[in-house]
Amino acid sequence: MGRGMLKVAVAGASGYMGAELLRLLLNHPSVELAAVTSESYAGQVVGEVFPTFSGLLELRYQKLEPQELASSAEVIFLALPHKTAMAAVAGLYPLGCQIIDLSADFRLKDAAVYERWYGTRHLAPDLLPKAAYGLPELNREAIRDTRLVASPGCYPTGAILGLAPLMRTGVIDPNSIVIDAISGASGAGRKMELYLHFSELNENVKAYSIARHRHTPEIEQQLSLLAGQEVRVTFTPHLAPLTRGLLSTISCHLSEGQDAADLLQLFRDFYKGEPFIRILPAGRVPETKVVLGSNFCDIGLAVDERTGRVIVITAIDNLVKGGSGQAVQAMNVMCGFDEGSGLLGPGLFP
Repeated sequence: MGRGMLKVAVAGASGYMGAELLRLLLNHPSVELAAVTSESYAGQVVGEVFPTFSGLLELRYQKLEPQELASSAEVIFLALPHKTAMAAVAGLYPLGCQIIDLSADFRLKDAAVYERWYGTRHLAPDLLPKAAYGLPELNREAIRDTRLVASPGCYPTGAILGLAPLMRTGVIDPNSIVIDAISGASGAGRKMELYLHFSELNENVKAYSIARHRHTPEIEQQLSLLAGQEVRVTFTPHLAPLTRGLLSTISCHLSEGQDAADLLQLFRDFYKGEPFIRILPAGRVPETKVVLGSNFCDIGLAVDERTGRVIVITAIDNLVKGGSGQAVQAMNVMCGFDEGSGLLGPGLFP
């Protein structure tokens, strides 16, 4: 693009997702961190709140003031809670900056659906049509042409990437989809809740929000667009004693007698050239440990010939490809950078 260093800001930079954004942006060759906000830690240096950044980032947290933030940065990441981000977007969007929102506030296109699942009135329904769903593998052109990206979280990312080739080609019964997903505890954010205490979480795996998880309509919306018809899914999230990682196991009925080799080739063709999608060979299954700290989504599958179902498994790091890494990937698309800039590299192992 022939531009200098891009000035970026991170609002809500004292949570897990915000801190992950700081880690990734510090290593981006074309980015300068210009401002960070936190209502709880305003006035404190980032390295005092997160010692991992000591000596690396001397910015002080400030309170979120839209005019001040927009004058400091060209691109603003919002790592704010659901139901909070929409007010910030409403204040920032008229100021001309590019916004990447990591909350769910602009992912659903129908304000009534949002209000039903999130239990609150949407404060900026006029901006919903302007928001591009921030999954680059499926929506790259829309991301490139917008000033507002609604960046998806970990559960929708793992499910949609695992199902997209099947939905687009119509090789499955779209009414037979069952998604079971297991997330690490960092997906719940940096809050003090009883169920996140070590003695509650350790050596324990449990399902929650059964048949009512609020990311369900988001998954259904995107799958319906891919299938060209209304799709309903059974989605059950689980919490496991992991810090990071998300494993999704997806099963659905095949409409014809495709075998695993055919379906693997379908996935390879669909994701050909995608820098962060890795289709595993037959007999290998994704693992959260392998993608830890990376922006990769690993996908594997098998066919149960006895039941006529395909089982697709995806693994991502919930804070990277399921959150901050995906948001940085969207920024790269928006700003004309190489899509892998600041993101390519192996995960952490062991």
